[in-house]
Amino acid sequence: MMSGLKKIGFFSALILPFLLITGFYLGGLGLWAVHIFVFVMVPGMDFILKTDKSNVPKNEISQRAKAYFYKFVTFAWVYVQLSVLVWACYIVATRELSWLQWLAFSSGTALVTGGIGITVAHELGHKAGKLEQFYAKVLLMMVCYMHFIVEHNRGHHVRVATPEDPATSRFGESFYAFWLRSVRDGYKSAWQLETQRLERAGIRFWSLGNQMLQSVWIPLFFVGTLTLGLSLLQGELVWEVPVFFFIQSILGFSLLEVVNYLEHYGMQRRKLESGFYERVTPLHSWNASHIVSNFLLFQLQRHSDHHAAAHKPYQILDHVEESPQLPAGYSAMILVALVPPLWFKIMDPRLKAWRAKTFA
Repeated sequence: MMSGLKKIGFFSALILPFLLITGFYLGGLGLWAVHIFVFVMVPGMDFILKTDKSNVPKNEISQRAKAYFYKFVTFAWVYVQLSVLVWACYIVATRELSWLQWLAFSSGTALVTGGIGITVAHELGHKAGKLEQFYAKVLLMMVCYMHFIVEHNRGHHVRVATPEDPATSRFGESFYAFWLRSVRDGYKSAWQLETQRLERAGIRFWSLGNQMLQSVWIPLFFVGTLTLGLSLLQGELVWEVPVFFFIQSILGFSLLEVVNYLEHYGMQRRKLESGFYERVTPLHSWNASHIVSNFLLFQLQRHSDHHAAAHKPYQILDHVEESPQLPAGYSAMILVALVPPLWFKIMDPRLKAWRAKTFA
């Protein structure tokens, strides 16, 4: 594909907020428009169009990596998501919704804030720039998962594919068991990592510089401000706003966790005689180069190369053929992961066959 077409493809994430808003005002089946797109149309298009295994030519890597367009797309998403979430809170504060409408609206919002938002936050959180770091925190604040930036960068990338990593799913472990372990232990790990950083830097625990304390008070301040403003607008307390905010947050970060689950299922690094683990390579993450879902997720599915070279921006991540390959893109594999017997039936033989071939 030409790079110009690929540029257009990265705007596909904007389809989700468009469908969420348009679908709401259409009502009826329209409330499920974003779900149908993500979990029916995207897997269908992935199946028809197959994979794009092409990589950026070496002589173009430097220019592509520095191109401002790719950064602009991620920066613009921050403002789109913030606007969508404020609008969504306004809707639940001013409209009477049935329980089925609540389910559709909150989960649809989570596909925007968690499915795309956390993906963009992940990309920006790996950058050293203060603006990128700030935008990553804003996106994660909207799903109450700001500690992710601590645990992911300083924990997960160091311990991936080892028993010490909460975000690495184990062979034979269901998604639901993994979710509980990853959410609980990832949060604990983030506190430990941040406490160690504060001690090394000589910063007091009870200070504005404590990123874990930020992860507690900033989302509460955000939703509190929204609730107060909308309550004044309505002339009564709108309890629906914080309820909606926390429901979509839980669903949003659960999307992150199911993606973690399928990205690292059964992956293991060998422990060396020195007591350290072998270095991370593209062999330690599942890869998927399905065209449509990769556009939608800013090439997050080329996860093998991301873990081997975390500094690389999304637009120059490589397809690595030697990596274990998922049979479908994330949209389809998320649905499979939610049904453990089906997941084990599809993935366990694939994992065993890849291990036998690669490490024979």
